[in-house]
Amino acid sequence: MDYVAVLLPSLVVGLLFWFAMKSIFNADKAERQAEARAQAEADARAAADGQGGPGGPAAADGPAASPDSAAGPRPGQGPDAPSAPPAESDK
Repeated sequence: MDYVAVLLPSLVVGLLFWFAMKSIFNADKAERQAEARAQAEADARAAADGQGGPGGPAAADGPAASPDSAAGPRPGQGPDAPSAPPAESDK
């Protein structure tokens, strides 16, 4: 019985730590999934806007009409910038 009294506080603290870390990792996973969904929706919306056809938004203000095009690529959008979040297998 003495062993239980000695080990019980450590087991309780260990379980509390385990539950806390599990909830943190689950929240991080959910946030990454939500960010990936938002990015996919933004990419789909941008692709749909870019394929507007004749008289659509793409024809009205093409790449030459963009005020940022003369300044070059924005930070984080250069040729080395990642185009999508890392896949689950890359983590």
